[in-house]
Amino acid sequence: MKKALIVIDYTYDFVAPDGKLTCGELGQAIDSFIAGKIEEYIQAGELVVFTNDLHIENDPYHPETKLFPPHNIAGTPGRELYGKVKGMQEIYHLASITLDKTRYSSFAGTNLHQLLQERHIHEVSLVGVCTDICVLHTAVDAYNLGYTINVYEQGVASFNTAGHIWALNHFKGTLGANIL
Repeated sequence: MKKALIVIDYTYDFVAPDGKLTCGELGQAIDSFIAGKIEEYIQAGELVVFTNDLHIENDPYHPETKLFPPHNIAGTPGRELYGKVKGMQEIYHLASITLDKTRYSSFAGTNLHQLLQERHIHEVSLVGVCTDICVLHTAVDAYNLGYTINVYEQGVASFNTAGHIWALNHFKGTLGANIL
């Protein structure tokens, strides 16, 4: 095991047509690509980590409560993985790790860094949504922690096209990430 695929927030609320904070068709279009990458990484003996947003409804202390409509609320179907990605997690649940996160970054407030370090993983590949929010913040933290970063361009999407393009440029130009 040398690298990890981190699948960020590929949940019903972020991807489904009727999701609470959906990327819509752009998010749905990357489903097969992400599912293929999950299969590829598992078959190669690499680590796959699903990091999923978790919120408490009307939490007055969470900064996102004021920024976005309620989404990925604990105990709701909105937190379930979406499409083929959900099926891949169900098939490979014993070969993958699922983490809840309460901030944009997959590293913030989770033991992701520890899990990667225990496995001597120094290279992370990122897929999921939203390119310019949670994928971006995960990439920044990965950079600050010294990881080699890969971002699969066909595996990320956002509801903000300008932000998506900006983030892809930022990954490469500022974080030194490989855009694959």
